[in-house]
Amino acid sequence: QVQLLESGGGLVQAGGSLRLSCAASGRTSSSYAMGWFRQTPGKEREFVAAIGWSGRSIYYANSVKGRFTISRDNAKNTLALQMNSLKPEDTAVYYCAAGWPPTNERYYSDYSYAYWGQGTQVTVSS
Repeated sequence: QVQLLESGGGLVQAGGSLRLSCAASGRTSSSYAMGWFRQTPGKEREFVAAIGWSGRSIYYANSVKGRFTISRDNAKNTLALQMNSLKPEDTAVYYCAAGWPPTNERYYSDYSYAYWGQGTQVTVSS
């Protein structure tokens, strides 16, 4: 089992920045990939970014590419998402996830992730 706890959400004006963090505990010796997803009421969970165990494989949704940066520190069992140039459409609950995507394409699918955090709210005002 891997337990995930997100932090860093909040309210920010459009154009501002936030940094989300995710702390992992439990079975942290496993070589799992990690990702960020987001969800707004009435919509399906949406892929944001993902990173492989070594950090060499990184994936972004087109909507956040160039604005968001995902990173991980395996020594500290943490995952981060630096969000810059935020837009009102980035408003959502952001979830941290861990799992073992079998192919590059599967990094984008929430079905590839076995463990999820509780989520942290990000609100971007216009």
